[in-house]
Amino acid sequence: MLMRLRQLPRDSRDTLFLLLVTAWIMLPQVGHLPLWCSVLAAGLMLWRGWLALTARALPSRWWLLALLILTVTATFYTYRTLLGREAGVTLIVVLLALKMLELRAKRDAFVVFFLGFFTLLTNFFHSQSLLTAAAMLLGLLGLLTALVNAHMPVGKPPLLQAARMAGSMALLGAPIMLVLFLLFPRLAPLWGLPSDAMSGRSGLSGSMQVGTIAQLALDDSIALRIRFDGAAPGTSDLYLRGPVLSSFDGREWRSLRSRLPLRLRLPAELQVRGAPVSYEVTLEPNSQPWLLVLDAAPEKPQASGLAARQTAELQWLSDRPVTDLLRYRAQSYIDFRHGPLQYAVGLQDYLDLPDGFNPRTRALGEQLRREANGDGTALVAAALERLRRGGYRYTLEPGVFGVHSADEFWFDRKQGFCEHIAASFVILLRAAGVPARVVTGYQGGERNALDGYFVVRQSDAHAWAEVWLAGRGWVRVDPTGAVAPGRIGALQRLQAPRGAIAGALLGTLSPDLTLRLRAAWDAANNGWNQWVLNYTQSRQLNLLRSIGFDAPGWEDLTYLLLGIVVLSSLLGAAWTRWERSRQDPWLRLLARAALRLQKAGVTLAPNSTPRAVATQLAAQRDANDPRVAALLDWLLRLEAQRYAAPPQRGGSLATLQAEFKQLQPVTRSN
Repeated sequence: MLMRLRQLPRDSRDTLFLLLVTAWIMLPQVGHLPLWCSVLAAGLMLWRGWLALTARALPSRWWLLALLILTVTATFYTYRTLLGREAGVTLIVVLLALKMLELRAKRDAFVVFFLGFFTLLTNFFHSQSLLTAAAMLLGLLGLLTALVNAHMPVGKPPLLQAARMAGSMALLGAPIMLVLFLLFPRLAPLWGLPSDAMSGRSGLSGSMQVGTIAQLALDDSIALRIRFDGAAPGTSDLYLRGPVLSSFDGREWRSLRSRLPLRLRLPAELQVRGAPVSYEVTLEPNSQPWLLVLDAAPEKPQASGLAARQTAELQWLSDRPVTDLLRYRAQSYIDFRHGPLQYAVGLQDYLDLPDGFNPRTRALGEQLRREANGDGTALVAAALERLRRGGYRYTLEPGVFGVHSADEFWFDRKQGFCEHIAASFVILLRAAGVPARVVTGYQGGERNALDGYFVVRQSDAHAWAEVWLAGRGWVRVDPTGAVAPGRIGALQRLQAPRGAIAGALLGTLSPDLTLRLRAAWDAANNGWNQWVLNYTQSRQLNLLRSIGFDAPGWEDLTYLLLGIVVLSSLLGAAWTRWERSRQDPWLRLLARAALRLQKAGVTLAPNSTPRAVATQLAAQRDANDPRVAALLDWLLRLEAQRYAAPPQRGGSLATLQAEFKQLQPVTRSN
């Protein structure tokens, strides 16, 4: 197969390489495109590859016109518009594939190159991860290689030579891109509209049915990272507060929907004690407004341009969904109290249960209430003791629960994940007359020894209970700890079953090596997030402050960037002038010719004149070979350009330089 590829004409070989690079750029889009678009683009690319391999003629323009009309119609039918991000990317992908079918001239190739660069950028609409950036960097080098190859002279120049030149171009452009990245004013999110940037991203929800958090436990992606200023709290204190769910309709838990007048609803009444814990959170996009903080944070999380409010249930909410990587600072107190100390009318919201659901749990609650004489503390202790000694089990796969989910947990299945346990616990306490609610968020985290950040994953999603006790207010009670103490203290997580391929690959690695590789990858991703994705306007201005600007603004950024551009241009012009004055362009041209001949195996004496080079070439190659004859004639005219009298000169140096680029290389002797 390799020999057959080498024997192909250059046009076919170059086309196949460009097809490979284009397919690499399109591949990440497959999960975001309509099925018909992916199938059509793949079919067009395969068709073009078959035409290149078999040296067949390209389809007529009528075929392309029909396919274009089909594409536009299908796009409009799918999105009901031809405008917008999703419809635009769909059209770009198919148009790129269609353009490959009319790749006849160099002008068509340039259109493909620029469409390819644009398609490459659209991949960042959906993901700005380090893996995506690495894949697109490889695609960028591939496109640059194809572009360089298209400008090379006739023959079959090796792709490796074009790749080396493309890599050199990328390295030369890297300092310019770094300066633009650091100083170009950041006015808005670059990769898409906030409303649709992270649609479909998994994470905590504003409602909960039994089984929803168990599904999150199967997701090992990162939810957020935390960096503590000092010593981190104990693992059992790492409760990151998310949505508080207080209203239950028999099937689903939601945020509080009180029927009480506003004046009767409970205020937060937060009181904190001891020293605060200061930390910085890097929150992954989740298209939700919650700002996750450790229990409990009395002050608003701090970030540039962040507007937030705290609910009466101590949850912090942003004024808009988090659709981009968000970094904020917060202070929390591990020792705190909140809620009224004596019974208030507003607590009735946390006692409501829908009629007709979980009759056995209601009866159990009444029984526990009589046995404890209505003492809330004793009721909580009795419910936890039942969980410890009743044969209950913590599992990711408890089966599908029916309408009476609490009854099934307490009396039938006796197994569940954290939301099964917490929800059933709250229902039991409400039935016993103790106000209670479900709190969702994340519990725990894993410290990365390489960068010091605590990594909190979606698999750390958790649900626990808060109960109201007279004289104490709201108290956190985690009933999962009674069933599986290791889930809270030692962070023993339930692992999703691996597939056959993942099991075979990871099974060959030692657990320690797997953990080290994972930590290294997490640290690299965190560095990418902190220094690239989270390089905001405020960090740009901080950079200017660090180099001496007192009160920097956009104008300072612009002036500094323009100054660097002008200074770089002047330095480049000065270097070019110095380089030309340092070395005679005629000598450089002779050196290029000698180097080409030496690569072809021609032995030359050092510092040979053009006539001496021609003599040595004629002695080692057949002078009747048209390529050799053309080069001999060119060498003699190069000599004449320098040494002959004006009427006999061999032409201008610029003409000789242009002719040298067109000369066919001399082949190696056998």
